[in-house]
Amino acid sequence: MSQINDFAFKIATANGSGSASANGLIMQAIFRMGVPVTGKNVFPSNIQGLPTWYEIRVSKDGYTARTATFDLMVALNPATYEKDVAEVRSGGWLLFDSSWPFDDRLKRPDVTYLGVPLAQMCTAAFKGVRERILMKNIAYAGALAALIGMDTDVIRELTREKFSKKKALLDSNEEAIAIGYDYAKKAFDCPLPVHLEPMDATKDSILIDGNTAAGLGCVFAGATVGAWYPITPSTSLMEGFKSFCQKFRRDPETKKNRYAIIQAEDELAAIGMVIGASWAGARAFTPTSGPGISLMTEFIGLAYYAEVPAVIFDVQRAGPSTGMPTRTQQCDLLLCAYASHGDTRHICLYPSDPREAFELAGKAFDLAERFQTPVFVLSDLDIGMNDWMVPRLTWDDAYRPDRGKVLSAAELGQATTFHRYRDVDGDGIPQRTLPGVHPKGAYFTRGSGHNEFGGYTEDADEYQKVIDRVARKVQGAANAVPAPVTRKAATATTMGLITVGGCHAACMEAIDEMAKDGVALDYLRVRGFPFGDEVRSFVERHEVVFVVEQNRDAQLRSLLMLETGQAIGRFESVRDYGGFPMSAHHVISGVKAKLEKAA
Repeated sequence: MSQINDFAFKIATANGSGSASANGLIMQAIFRMGVPVTGKNVFPSNIQGLPTWYEIRVSKDGYTARTATFDLMVALNPATYEKDVAEVRSGGWLLFDSSWPFDDRLKRPDVTYLGVPLAQMCTAAFKGVRERILMKNIAYAGALAALIGMDTDVIRELTREKFSKKKALLDSNEEAIAIGYDYAKKAFDCPLPVHLEPMDATKDSILIDGNTAAGLGCVFAGATVGAWYPITPSTSLMEGFKSFCQKFRRDPETKKNRYAIIQAEDELAAIGMVIGASWAGARAFTPTSGPGISLMTEFIGLAYYAEVPAVIFDVQRAGPSTGMPTRTQQCDLLLCAYASHGDTRHICLYPSDPREAFELAGKAFDLAERFQTPVFVLSDLDIGMNDWMVPRLTWDDAYRPDRGKVLSAAELGQATTFHRYRDVDGDGIPQRTLPGVHPKGAYFTRGSGHNEFGGYTEDADEYQKVIDRVARKVQGAANAVPAPVTRKAATATTMGLITVGGCHAACMEAIDEMAKDGVALDYLRVRGFPFGDEVRSFVERHEVVFVVEQNRDAQLRSLLMLETGQAIGRFESVRDYGGFPMSAHHVISGVKAKLEKAA
């Protein structure tokens, strides 16, 4: 039975072997054939030698969640043969390098084994150990092209685009592709029942990772200062920001940079630089992960209480401590919502894919300046570092940054007095000034006790008045954060499902599958915190709410209980937190297990 444009395959290699180029070539070729495709990189936290995998899902229906099993395995790392064989579905295929024998004890009778002597062919065709290793990866891309029906003209176009100025590399890559392709065509019945056919479903889409998209969003939003300390999996966000700044933030005449990027000595210094730059009037941010947030918490509290804007990107990974830095998780939901000491509560945004990482980056700066407070954008490794097919990014050229209540020189000149922390409009948000604009706008305050006039105080009533106003201000952001995404079931139901961030793809696919079995679920994905009325009413309307998330301690469920006042009995927790992106299988099995238990 054929599976056309609806299958998944996995490539098993060793880290540092150069397979990333081949995997990228395969992804791009499928995409240019007009077929929806998504890639997941499962890589170790060392530089070279340990196993690495690249998972590619082809879905004519546009599903992007990770799959639980694979139709085809490209097993090129003998150290993982046993594990790789186990992940092939019954009736599937396994492509391996037959330059060396495959241990018969590892073979399954329900899997077809496709041996291609990649190493032998590349040893004969190329000189030098490194070139042979690199070209072996390109050769397996050629074999795959024959097996799954990739368009060779598209592959040739891609290689020529990449190596047009390096003829030797172009010739080597084209030869390696031909070696793998020709062998597979002669040795096997190509294409396999799981294969590609051209579609027209990608013309309005792009392939991009979330960190690159977020970096571009920062540029579009007007950010000019970035400070960070390198940490997996957020470092590439700053690298993306830097590359875009070099293109768009460099004066064409003077060639001077109109941006500042600072690699700090640690995360504590990085957030301090961001707060200082934001206080001076720049749009500034820092990308980090959970361990970095831990180090930043005291400075985050300072910005919250002194009411200084700051944007913090938390690309979440598995923890605690250093944990598994190259595995994904949603383990910082509570940490970011209430980060720092004493009474703090922060605005948080939750993108579900790279497109939203781009859009919410811009939103974060507006919210930070409008509400004069730190704003967190909580992505994760899956969103940040993996290849996603998303609708083409768009931007409104009429957009102008929302700087909030910043008094101009003219306004200050007409004012009789200026008091930094007075609530003059009744919305909890005071007026602010930027240094050097006007003498009347100068003020001095401290990170500890101050009153509404900005003066030092340790008076209980004065302190409480300020901190209560700040709480009212942040709660007001519930109406300004992005509204949740909702979908109503086709039939009336008393059950709902709530999720956050990168679980969205798995949940949408799972809801579609469960509907075929008569399980109807209304859907809500939160995109911002504090939660607005729509989240509260959704919870209240449903007798049972399944909360799907990727952490052990059900942090989203805890946030929902704390913020909506609903009892724990209304919520059923569905979790997967092993470090891999969530699949529809996890959601379906989790929901059905809860339903069977209740029955």
